Amino acid sequence: MEWRNEAAAEPPRRFAGERYWARPVPGFGDPAAELVVVGLAPAAHGANRTGRMFTGDRSGDWLYRALHRAGYANQPTSDHREDGLRLTGAWVTAVVRCAPPANKPTTVERDTCLPYLAEELGLLSRARTLVALGSFAWDGALRALAALGHPAPRPKPKFSHGAETEVGPYTMIGSYHVSQQNTFTGKLTEEMLDAVFARAREVAEG
Repeated sequence: MEWRNEAAAEPPRRFAGERYWARPVPGFGDPAAELVVVGLAPAAHGANRTGRMFTGDRSGDWLYRALHRAGYANQPTSDHREDGLRLTGAWVTAVVRCAPPANKPTTVERDTCLPYLAEELGLLSRARTLVALGSFAWDGALRALAALGHPAPRPKPKFSHGAETEVGPYTMIGSYHVSQQNTFTGKLTEEMLDAVFARAREVAEG
């Protein structure tokens, strides 16, 4: 909480004068979603600023462009809460709801926020496919599903890009996170991300 407020009080020059959301960021999308995308946490000057998950930063640019190409989003851009973006059949959320320092949430932050993710998944009654962006989201999603009475198979499924496992009624698919560290270096390409969402749609419609 302190970090999210500090980031809002001392924004970079390009966001000077903007009123930051600076509160826990809720999930966003279609309540009838069959696909849930689980991320890490709000970015200090992205969702912590705009109040919508993966909105206002380059990670969000990558994610929503991919969702648009996959037919889940009505537009490829996500700049602010009133920009007209709508999702159909998809919901976007995160394990941690407040921006953590250096975008690295602690296990305490994870465990504090996990009940909200579990409740969210429980309310998304049509969702049967989860895409976890990165190992932190993969682990957090497994923990949230266990809290709903769907423990992970043993041995515990390991995260990798393209990893797939069945947990209760859900199919989980792993993807490298859409962070600049991955997209700028080519560790994650648009083709790789498109393949993940194509597989997610295949599972959801199968």
